[in-house]
Amino acid sequence: MAQQDSRSESQRLDKWLWAARFYKTRGLAVEAISGGKVHVNGQRVKPSRTVRIEDTLIISKPPYEFEVIIQGLNLQRRPASEAEQLYEETPQSRDKRELLREQIKNEPLGFRQQKGRPSKRDRRNIIKFTRDS
Repeated sequence: MAQQDSRSESQRLDKWLWAARFYKTRGLAVEAISGGKVHVNGQRVKPSRTVRIEDTLIISKPPYEFEVIIQGLNLQRRPASEAEQLYEETPQSRDKRELLREQIKNEPLGFRQQKGRPSKRDRRNIIKFTRDS
């Protein structure tokens, strides 16, 4: 079971995200919170915000988004099996992530990463398309 802090019923958000293994380091957790990727009870917060049991977090780790309810607090980073006991993901969030995972998996390889300038073939197709219109 999750080790609870006997002194208090709250914990810093960045420490909780690190202990629950959403981020590998506290620095990455602070960066994500400051960048607006983590919301507590629907509000944008600072890394020093204290969280309590039953708070709802929305964590955006593109392309996925997690909506979790805090079930426990932990002072230390423990194994992943114990970290999973610190939160419960909502069924809607889990279904949404699974659907997105399937969509990405079924997407053709050529359309996953379209970065940079068009290739010569792409330019020819663009020119052909604009002339025909």
